[in-house]
Amino acid sequence: MFSKGYCAAEFESVRFQFEQNFAERNETGAACCIYYRGQKVVDLWGGQRAPNDPWREDTLALTFSVSKGMAAAALVVAHSRGLFDLDAPVAKYWPEFAQAGKEHITIRQLLTHQAGLIAVDTRLTAEILSDHEQLAQILARQKPAWTPGAKHGYHTLTLGWYQSELLRRVDPLGRTIGQYFQDEVARPLGVKFYIGLPRHVTDDQLAVNPGFHRVALLRHLGELPPAMVLAGLWPSSLVARSVNILRLNNPAHVGNAVFRGLEIPAANGFGQARAIAKIYSVLAGDGSELRVSTATRNELVAPACAPTGGASDAVLKIHTQYGFGFSRPSSAMPFGSDVTAFGCPGAGGCFGMADPNTRLGFAYVTNKMGFYLFNDPRERACREACYAALGSLSQKKRAA
Repeated sequence: MFSKGYCAAEFESVRFQFEQNFAERNETGAACCIYYRGQKVVDLWGGQRAPNDPWREDTLALTFSVSKGMAAAALVVAHSRGLFDLDAPVAKYWPEFAQAGKEHITIRQLLTHQAGLIAVDTRLTAEILSDHEQLAQILARQKPAWTPGAKHGYHTLTLGWYQSELLRRVDPLGRTIGQYFQDEVARPLGVKFYIGLPRHVTDDQLAVNPGFHRVALLRHLGELPPAMVLAGLWPSSLVARSVNILRLNNPAHVGNAVFRGLEIPAANGFGQARAIAKIYSVLAGDGSELRVSTATRNELVAPACAPTGGASDAVLKIHTQYGFGFSRPSSAMPFGSDVTAFGCPGAGGCFGMADPNTRLGFAYVTNKMGFYLFNDPRERACREACYAALGSLSQKKRAA
């Protein structure tokens, strides 16, 4: 199998590993893109977007929680515009949020998964998700599952809706996060990524992702955190309450025809690897293309904000770190060249990240769901090859 696209000579090892994914790691269809010091050095795609239909240059993939990073990018821009203060209470901008003991929750706590708002007390249907006022009322009345700030736990689906309502309240135009992202991030950079798929995108532009029935998770306990999977079997557990909000038996159904046009900012973004990598490349640099302020950039690369109870994640059951809506490197999720890195893994093998230390933006997307929470062998092989290439470049510069 030969991949299509571009790869700079210094990064040929990435192409090799990308092609090995199809030869040895059972990849079906995928794309990988890398920006280094503002330049695109890898832009590869291959395999099938659907049975007997090749993945094309313009194919869009369902990226699951990689979407969280794109939603966070929208908030980065909003913060740079002075629309909110990270240490202000959410209720300052959204007064109804103060219900059920939430009056002191700060935006920083919300964005670092410390708010305890992992679930909702009603099933969220497509009709509710399309009605932003009704959704806002539901979100505002929720009670935290723990004392905010005492610990953190992955807000699997809810984070994006809270982010979106906050943004609606602070944006002078009242835009949702999907609208704001298009206007202030994607369009200025000329990239294709959507939170809420527009109607002009046709089915033949989308990578078909069959996903898997959630029962299959029990056959892959060695790939997922076992404590997370086992806890998820109990309907009242934090894990189950966090992941079962839409009551889908197959995680890939979050991108089906019922939901793809709606904004589920934490989970159903569709886009190209080159879009994700470019956005992260801009954030890894000085952010000038998006007019990211120095103060906001300093917040992006600041040490992760840990809760008082430590790094153990109440939902994922591993050690995690978060900042500004992004995942940060931790003992269970090591990535990047140092602690300033930030990004978001997506269910099934997708991943996107920024490495400010090396000014790198990386993305891998696939339409074959694996079972790793992080470090899927396919994306990891490409990412490790990238860093090996960077190491070789550094050696050559030192020798010159």
